[in-house]
Amino acid sequence: MRVLVVGQGAREHALAWKLRQSPLVKELYAAPGNAGIAGVADCVGIGVADIVELADFAEKLKMDLTVVGPELPLTLGIVDEFQKRGLLIFGPTRLAAELEGSKVFSKEFMRKYGIPTAEARACNSVDEAKSALKEFGYPSVLKVDGLAAGKGVVIVNTKSEADEYLRLVFEEKKFGNAANRILVEEFLVGEEVSFLVVTDGKKFVSLAPAKDYKKAFDGDLGPNTGGMGSHSPAVIMAGDAAAEIVKTIVMPTIQGMESEGRPYSGCLYAGVMLTEKGPKVLEYNCRFGDPETQVQMLRLEDDFADLCLKVARGNLGDTKLNWLKEAAACVVIAVDGYPDEYLKGQEVAIDPIDDPAVTLFHAGTVVRGGKVINVAGRVMSVCARAATLSDALAKVYQAAPKIRFEGARYRHDIGYRALQRKADSGTFRAAVPPVA
Repeated sequence: MRVLVVGQGAREHALAWKLRQSPLVKELYAAPGNAGIAGVADCVGIGVADIVELADFAEKLKMDLTVVGPELPLTLGIVDEFQKRGLLIFGPTRLAAELEGSKVFSKEFMRKYGIPTAEARACNSVDEAKSALKEFGYPSVLKVDGLAAGKGVVIVNTKSEADEYLRLVFEEKKFGNAANRILVEEFLVGEEVSFLVVTDGKKFVSLAPAKDYKKAFDGDLGPNTGGMGSHSPAVIMAGDAAAEIVKTIVMPTIQGMESEGRPYSGCLYAGVMLTEKGPKVLEYNCRFGDPETQVQMLRLEDDFADLCLKVARGNLGDTKLNWLKEAAACVVIAVDGYPDEYLKGQEVAIDPIDDPAVTLFHAGTVVRGGKVINVAGRVMSVCARAATLSDALAKVYQAAPKIRFEGARYRHDIGYRALQRKADSGTFRAAVPPVA
């Protein structure tokens, strides 16, 4: 089988890494790929937004399957373009991907189908937003309507914080057309978990729950990012939480999308807050998570290519997934300043890592003149698998300093809440270098 992966981040490196292990996959391509993906696939210089060119390439080489990583090509209609040409592709159509492409659409959808979520108001102006903030009080959550690479959500604790954000959105147009509308949303209290399923539009199978750490700095401080680390199992979920999420969120979402004439196929990601009143949806994503995918692929025992092929063909059937009982952890090495202004073009040095349990997934890297060069805010995902979460985190944090470039930084407390919950924080502290 000849397979194409669309994307260039650590998520796509993890997907390609797992696909390469399948006996079904004889040839693997990535567009555009990165320095790490080049080690497992042939990279071609086509951007993720160039959906016609991607379809031309897949048609010319007679791809048996294409797997899409990032949300942008999905919201642009890459699946529609491929299906029009009779090409198998894993992912939702443009109309189905609007679950992520528009926060306002997804909120209205959840209200219509009784899916538990925070109260919110859609606002088209500063005045409307300020009126909504008076209603919800502080803290409140502000979300731009469109895609913002995980950086369009902010929690405002004071009127001055809200005023500054609204100025950036409506006056400086920081997020462009993605923020022509915003949501002002009720602030939910609880623990957040990433719950993902793979569905063919009718049936679905759950992926191993994961915990993502979105804030830029230790202690869950600073702005939201695309993700600074993750682990699986999520640990923070009680035994019945997964069943409740499936019953109240996953099934109504899949059935509701079919009722809307937007049948959903691919990976459906629900960012869920576990509140005292039960799980509530924070947001939907229409693709695999980043960095959740990195830890999930490390734990998945089954043939990932076979899974994607079944979904793309619409015949998931009674597929069951098997997961290693080991834990997996991930810490993202980013550039100082991310997610705002940051350096690019630094050489990335990778010192030898002797531990075979450690896996590196490249994010913002390219090869120039025989050197690995950074081209994005997130540069590398350092991941490891071990018998316990404590051990997996220890391996990650021993390896993280071996990724060296100017301005390199990472969070030192990934997994801390999960380990505190397991009364294991002493082991965790011993395994993590002190914060400078």
